Amino acid sequence: MSRIGKKPVTVPSGVTANLDGGTLKVKGPKGMLQLVIDDSVTVALDKGEIKVDPKNETKRARAMWGTSRALIDNMMTGVTKGFEKKLEINGVGYRAAVAGKQLQLQLGYSHEVNYPIPEGITVATPKPTEIVITGLDSKMVGQVAAEIREYRPPEPYKGKGVKYSDERIFRKEGKKK
Repeated sequence: MSRIGKKPVTVPSGVTANLDGGTLKVKGPKGMLQLVIDDSVTVALDKGEIKVDPKNETKRARAMWGTSRALIDNMMTGVTKGFEKKLEINGVGYRAAVAGKQLQLQLGYSHEVNYPIPEGITVATPKPTEIVITGLDSKMVGQVAAEIREYRPPEPYKGKGVKYSDERIFRKEGKKK
């Protein structure tokens, strides 16, 4: 029995949710999101609440029950508050800057790395060593942050690279004489 799946998702004030066939469309003050509902669950919309139930007792239906409910809850949070990830850049000469629709990264390579910013995502650099990624879709914000971090993940000896702001790097001791 899914503990998360049993809880109904409340639709906040100022948000409209429409169930059209197998697609749930949510519109709020920050924008609009849509989700294709999995075939193994049923979604019911009534009186400002969205309930998710499994169609049968298969393993997949029980797995998608909680997952679908969590995705719908993330959609509600996205259209009301939005999602944000912060990245920090550590290293001498490492920096980032936004130029139009691209994020320009200087990460110690012989060339500059240009990352194209996807549609629906906003990237800001308040400081040259800090990147703030915001957007409506939780999955998309996390994916963009992971792709930027992948260009130069933090290394364990000096801690140089791109890391999440809340990430703790396990540091190793260097060679001893």
